[in-house]
Formats: sequence, C-alpha cells, structure tokens
Amino acid sequence: MTHNAPIDISAWFAGRLPSEWTTAGAAEVTVDREEITVILTIEAPVLDGVDEAGTAQAIDGRLAGFRADTRDRRITAAAEAEHRFERKVAWGARIGDTMVLFTHLAMPVMTRLRQPERVVLDTLVAAGVARSRADALAWCVRLVGSNTEEWLSNLRAAITDVDRIRAAGPKP
Repeated sequence: MTHNAPIDISAWFAGRLPSEWTTAGAAEVTVDREEITVILTIEAPVLDGVDEAGTAQAIDGRLAGFRADTRDRRITAAAEAEHRFERKVAWGARIGDTMVLFTHLAMPVMTRLRQPERVVLDTLVAAGVARSRADALAWCVRLVGSNTEEWLSNLRAAITDVDRIRAAGPKP
C-alpha cells in the first residue's frame, strides 16, 4: 500500500499520466477524503483573425475533443488510482481561464443548521441565487473559499507539513 498524502498522490499522477497530456503544464491534483480531482491544462487552439465568440467556440471544441479522445485512457488510470488510493477520481481540463469538469462527485454533507443559518439559505433560494438549500450551501462554501483563499492555502500547507512530519516519525 502506498501513502495517501496529497503529495504522494500528486506524484503518482505525475508519473502515471501520459506525457502528451502535460505538454502545457503539470496536472493540478486536488485530494480530499472521498475524491481525487485531476485538472489537465491543454494547449489553446491557434487562431488567426477570430473574434472572442469564435475563440470561445474553438476552446469549447478543443476541450470536448480532449475529453472524447482521452476517455479510455482516463478510465484506465482512474481505475488504477481508485484501487491504489481508495478514492474516486474526477477529471477536468483547462485552457486559459476556461475549465470544465468531465466527471466529479457530489457528496451529501450532513449538518445541523439553526434558524438564522437556514434563513440565509432560504434568502438565497428566494432571490434565485440557488435552486435549493443544498445549492445555497454550496454557493456559500464557494464564496467563503474564494474570499479566504490565502488563509486556506496557508492552512493546507500546514496540514501537508504535519503529514510529512508524521510520515518521517517512527512506524507503529
């Protein structure tokens, strides 16, 4: 059994992914308890004299083509990783600021909210920001994440350091 630390999982994917998938940059690997998400950066299409709408269409086409062309190999790599790391694997690709997830999990999260928190979610639903309380809660989590990214990055780095120090310690 291999280590399940995010850095070990990222390293495994760096070695496992076909080199032609990483010509535009290393894969971005994000790990939580249930899922490994692998975002591949791919080359932008070369276009001359195309407006913004045409560029967006070309990028959408490149991403769709990459998804279709790599499906079988992604499935094989995901099966290996799922067996090795006991987590599901999700895939996506990015060109510039455009990112699309091909597959991903939507995990139910149990929580107990008091009325003031439920009122916030219901307000988001009533305003049309979200379709349901679950969507509203996901929206709130994304909002907090985007507004506290530096703090969350520092916290993740500290967790990685703790994992590294634990791994270097004596084995039971």
